[in-house]
Amino acid sequence: MAETAQSKATSSGPEPKAAPMFMPDFDFTKAFSAMKIAPMPGMDVVLGAYRRNLEALSEANRVALEGAQAVARRHMEIMQRTMTDLSEQMRGVDLHDTPQARATKQAELLKHAYETAVANMRDLGDLIQRSNQEAVEKLNRRFSEAMDEMKNLIDKKS
Repeated sequence: MAETAQSKATSSGPEPKAAPMFMPDFDFTKAFSAMKIAPMPGMDVVLGAYRRNLEALSEANRVALEGAQAVARRHMEIMQRTMTDLSEQMRGVDLHDTPQARATKQAELLKHAYETAVANMRDLGDLIQRSNQEAVEKLNRRFSEAMDEMKNLIDKKS
């Protein structure tokens, strides 16, 4: 074999094509022609479904993006309000009060800050949940439509 490989490498003529060694007697054309494949629906139907899928995905992404922007705006509003409240509360602390009075005021301020933070977190959580729910509803609606379209195509073929 080494001699034939060397002689082929040194010869200047075109190399003959080798027959495939893997299953040389197997005829792929006959095998594929014997397979029963369901006929493909019209390409306009397939492309239309694909376009509607992309539109639904695009719409869901738009809703999710708008939701994220609303959360970011709301978060910024919360931060601005918190800073304003903090400034006002710090002005309200009188350094001439007794230590007990200052401790009482600080406890009240801490309680108010905690309640406000919990309310703000709940508000942001609700905003995120509504946005996600709307995006998922759009995708679910399109999925249901796609399954109905598929069912109709199958029923037409039967």
